[in-house]
Amino acid sequence: MKIKEGFILRQICGEYVVVGEGLAQVNFNKMLSLNESAAYLWKEVSGKEFTKEDLVKLLLDKYDVTPEVAAADVDKLVSVWVEQGVALEE
Repeated sequence: MKIKEGFILRQICGEYVVVGEGLAQVNFNKMLSLNESAAYLWKEVSGKEFTKEDLVKLLLDKYDVTPEVAAADVDKLVSVWVEQGVALEE
């Protein structure tokens, strides 16, 4: 899995949002809002290949959550990233 090039994380008025930059993202006319933990994951894996298991490990290393909760959260997050077209499942 990989975050598509041309999408960047910005902090606007205290909120984390993903926006598209450049001509390749001309049809991405929205902002994707991320909470703090999702923004943390984005920063950690941006520009790298990663798996869901990598994301789960990152959550477990930083937050006091169970593996089951981390895995469920990652499943939801990855689903949104793929659905919104900002990440590619490989």
